[in-house]
Amino acid sequence: PGTRRHLSLGAAFTVLVAAAGAAFAANEPVRPPAPAKSVAALGRLEPAGGIVRLGLPSTPEAISGAVITRIHVERGADVKAGQVLAEADTIPVLKARLAESRADLETARRDAVASVSLAEEACVLAEVAARQSRRQAELLQRRLTSDDVAEQSKGNAEAGAATCKARRAAASVAQSRIASADAAVTRQQAELDRAYVRAPFAGRILDVHAHAGELVGAHGVLELGRVEQMVAIAEVYETDIRHVRVGQKARIKSDALAGDLTGTVARIRPKVQKLDEIGTDPAARKDARIIEGEIKLDDSAPAASLSLLQVEIEIRR
Repeated sequence: PGTRRHLSLGAAFTVLVAAAGAAFAANEPVRPPAPAKSVAALGRLEPAGGIVRLGLPSTPEAISGAVITRIHVERGADVKAGQVLAEADTIPVLKARLAESRADLETARRDAVASVSLAEEACVLAEVAARQSRRQAELLQRRLTSDDVAEQSKGNAEAGAATCKARRAAASVAQSRIASADAAVTRQQAELDRAYVRAPFAGRILDVHAHAGELVGAHGVLELGRVEQMVAIAEVYETDIRHVRVGQKARIKSDALAGDLTGTVARIRPKVQKLDEIGTDPAARKDARIIEGEIKLDDSAPAASLSLLQVEIEIRR
């Protein structure tokens, strides 16, 4: 038996050598296996531009954060750009400050009107005093008045001119106070606007993180997404990314979908990172490095309510 085994191995080796020699003699190089016709990757669905968390600013009235007093929308609601979604408890204080600033602006305007009136009055009196001074000077030349009267008239004219100049300067300062008060109103209005959570773009409310009476934390108030255009984020292994290009077609699969979705690679993100989507294979590389590719779906309707759904993606080469 041992001898027959050695003979069988020898015969097999002879056959392989003969095949290789025949290929060499025919000048036919050994061809590598044909490359795969697609790149497979795990991924997720998300709105175009990602999921945006809307928060509230930290203000002197709420150093550690603001408390929500009203929420105007619920999960799944479609909203328009600029629509008010929530309100903070700082609104009453900011409204009072805005009213105070507007009152200061009105006071500044009235002060400016009064200052202009006083300046006009002073300048009219100065003109009268100047005419009297010139008349007294003419009378003095003809010796029809005394030096004391002429000098006093001249002094009154000079004092009137100085008063006119001072009143006009005060009126200019009063006008400047109007600009300052108006700027204060604009600032207070901006602070008040910040106390309202508004939709920065049209989209759908995906989640609510704070409710009436709660302090807004790091998670923000709401999550908003542009679900009218969904994308699939493919986590492509760094060794396979060279086979992926913008414009390639892709197929997206998941048991949660009624059917497969199709799309086109729209962008390859310029960053290498760790794998996020972990499959069911226990032997998979959990520390693998991947590059994310954005696939614009041809039809976003089936995926509009499935943000962050894990999917399987096949990118055709």
